[in-house]
Amino acid sequence: MARAPVPEPRQTLAPERVAEWLARHPDFFVGREGLLQQLKVPHPETRGATSLLERLVHDLRERAESAEWRLEQLLESARHNEAQYRRIREMVLALLEAEDNDAMGQALATQLAERFRTPAVALWCPASLTDREPRPPQAPRHVLDDAASTRLAALLDGRTSRCTRLTATDWKRLLPHLPPPEQPGSCAITRLSLGEPLGYLVLASSDPEHFRASLDTLFTEYLGDVVARLLIRHGSAE
Repeated sequence: MARAPVPEPRQTLAPERVAEWLARHPDFFVGREGLLQQLKVPHPETRGATSLLERLVHDLRERAESAEWRLEQLLESARHNEAQYRRIREMVLALLEAEDNDAMGQALATQLAERFRTPAVALWCPASLTDREPRPPQAPRHVLDDAASTRLAALLDGRTSRCTRLTATDWKRLLPHLPPPEQPGSCAITRLSLGEPLGYLVLASSDPEHFRASLDTLFTEYLGDVVARLLIRHGSAE
């Protein structure tokens, strides 16, 4: 009497092969929607499992919330950039309206204090830019001497523009028209040049974190470029 055939051992597909096959056949569940309702997947927030459809709804909700947050961040950045542009525009227009270098320096100090919360400004120019003026420069302008030039160059440390800490001693030396704070502050320094050295622009604050070393100096360099051109224009008009 012949023996009955022995059934082959049950074979189980590896999960990786199943996932690979489903990736190649994304339409497998078309017409098999009932199967989707039977699938269980880990719940993302609690122990246990949930249906695949519930998990998909949860994931889609999270993606929508994430997209909404990113959109709000973009809108906030756009609003900040627009406000920054308007402040810079108003400041540059005020500088262009100044009739001479003293008026330009005073407009610069006023605009930076009112629009950018920068209470202290100094504009150091070499004597060659002030020799032909009928009177000595008025604060915040100063005639650049060897002591100030040496210290400003040391603070810049070979750079065109830099944000750094400002001690009370340096404050007295570089912003002599303003009383120094009791504690060290911070400053942004940029070298002025337009084919020739034109001095230095110093923006300072009693807040040591106002001009942190990690801050970008693009705004200070742009402002320095504008001021340098106005210095040359006013000097040539005298």
